[in-house]
Amino acid sequence: MKTKPSDISTVIIVNKNSEPKTLQVKTKHISRLKHYALGIFSVIVLLSGIIIYLNSQNNKQEAEKKQLIAQITKLKGAIPQPAIETKKPIDAQSYIQSIEGKLQKINDYLKKRGLKGFSTKAVGGEANASSAKLTDSETYGMYDEYLDRLVHTVAFTPMGYPHISSLTSYFGYRSDPFNSAHAEFHPGIDFKGSYGDAARCTANGRVVFAGWYGGYGNCVRIAHMNNYETLYGHLSHINVKVGQEVVTGQKVGEVGSTGRSTGTHLHYEVRKNGKAINPVSFLTLNN
Repeated sequence: MKTKPSDISTVIIVNKNSEPKTLQVKTKHISRLKHYALGIFSVIVLLSGIIIYLNSQNNKQEAEKKQLIAQITKLKGAIPQPAIETKKPIDAQSYIQSIEGKLQKINDYLKKRGLKGFSTKAVGGEANASSAKLTDSETYGMYDEYLDRLVHTVAFTPMGYPHISSLTSYFGYRSDPFNSAHAEFHPGIDFKGSYGDAARCTANGRVVFAGWYGGYGNCVRIAHMNNYETLYGHLSHINVKVGQEVVTGQKVGEVGSTGRSTGTHLHYEVRKNGKAINPVSFLTLNN
């Protein structure tokens, strides 16, 4: 179909250092310029909203983790000086009961997230014949040591998000993305992401694998305390090497679509004694 002269507009581009140039554009595009600009503006507003939301989610998860560690640290600070070193008598049992109550609250947090709980029976606060033989100084010292171990355990236990975004696939059985007529067991969760986004370690640990891992494509596996392990799959790039010590929040790779993957995303697993468990239980303290 031949374009009519009236369907085309001529745009003159003036440059003081060179001769004017002309550009022919279909008239309908010029008339729709406002619509194009409005569309672009809407996309920018939408993307800005998504970025703000994801940042708020990230801040929320970090705040929850800090809250747990702060509670433990506060408990350590609440342990008073031994009675033999102070002029004013201390009600040891009141302090112990207060600490035990807060420890139980932390214990409940951990159990809700699928973590093994702990007991205070051997700490020194039980009202039995053995604990009665302990001095206040010995009792406080045992709690102080116990809280140190608890802080250490929290630091090395997978918590939070390896990549702040929405989930595209969950733990458990699902339709095979390569053959919808079949079902498969999905041993982790998938996070939506763009090529090159950072994948971050969720706990202190040591890299035990970094390379191509079958259907996982480029993959990083990190061993943590208490026989926990996390796995980061389908990476476009790996930023760590085997044997390297890593800390919470450290970038271990970049989101991609390598291996058995239908699109760009981050596959994340949490394993206990080599067996995959639901990572959703480890994302927040409130599960």
